[in-house]
Amino acid sequence: MSLMLDEIAEQPAALERTLKGQLDVAEKLRASLADNRPELVVLVARGTSDNAALFYRYLIEIEAGLPVSLAAPSVTTLYQATPAWKNALVIGVSQSGEGTDINQILESAKAVGARTLGVTNESDSAMAKVVDDLLLVEAGRERSVAATKTYTGQLLAGYLLAYALGAPVDPEKLRALPDSAAAALASEPAVADLAERYRFMEQCVVVGRGLNYGNAYEFALKMMETSYVVAERFSGADLAHGPIAMVEQDFPAFLFALPGPAFAGALELGKRLRSLGAETVVLSSESDLDGAAVRHMSLPAVPDGSPSDLYTPIPAIVPAQLFAAHLAEHKGLDPDNPRALKKVTRTL
Repeated sequence: MSLMLDEIAEQPAALERTLKGQLDVAEKLRASLADNRPELVVLVARGTSDNAALFYRYLIEIEAGLPVSLAAPSVTTLYQATPAWKNALVIGVSQSGEGTDINQILESAKAVGARTLGVTNESDSAMAKVVDDLLLVEAGRERSVAATKTYTGQLLAGYLLAYALGAPVDPEKLRALPDSAAAALASEPAVADLAERYRFMEQCVVVGRGLNYGNAYEFALKMMETSYVVAERFSGADLAHGPIAMVEQDFPAFLFALPGPAFAGALELGKRLRSLGAETVVLSSESDLDGAAVRHMSLPAVPDGSPSDLYTPIPAIVPAQLFAAHLAEHKGLDPDNPRALKKVTRTL
């Protein structure tokens, strides 16, 4: 068994640790931010952490009502420019906390009067020393190059962050997420069988929207870095605006379709893709997919039993992680040591 699969299996315990260790931190941050609410939230991240940040953007704008920007690090690192972020909360997201460009953005933002916050798995990292506030992902050391337990830990930190910003996130619903992740792990035998079917796959698209848009990016990234599949990632709306023209007979298309505002659109897109001959694999907790799926990757029931997708992203990504890990093994590849990659990547 790969380290990647081991660490996927560790996620319920890692989520439990993070929640126990950081809920009080979020409560104190909520009190502090209530007296000094930012006008803007700016997110800075790379790689898997950037995919978590994409989830933060939707979550904070939907639930906390604050505008969110995803920073372009090269604005500062290459062009030596610093936007006027005085009334912003600038948040760096990094598994290692050692990303050179991410930390440089945080330092520059702090210098112009912004409040800074870090989300990282390393309490003694450079990031932790730079920021004003810290939310710690208590996932334990991650050894596989492909991030899994730190990604879901970052998603959980996103809920705590939104809560700190005044969003009506229910801590009791968060306490159910480790069990939801554990339920998702039960899909491994079926997912491993499904992955074997795609052992010769060289390209595909992955589609998600809203709160699961970041998961579409993360699923695609996992297939790219562990199986070398050219996995393009889109929102359903963006795919329809041109890229859908590349879809042909038997083209693999993976679609997240969770109950909530994006569900009906996902099914309509799935049916349209099927009409073009695509092999649609729909990741959903629902059994009635109205003809949208050629294959169904089953997800656990919605954690809170409601028609909302608010608490779905963590259990929704776990089967996708399992698929990527098993796909690599079916291809005869080592998902723990992808070519040309290291665990910590430093860029400017």
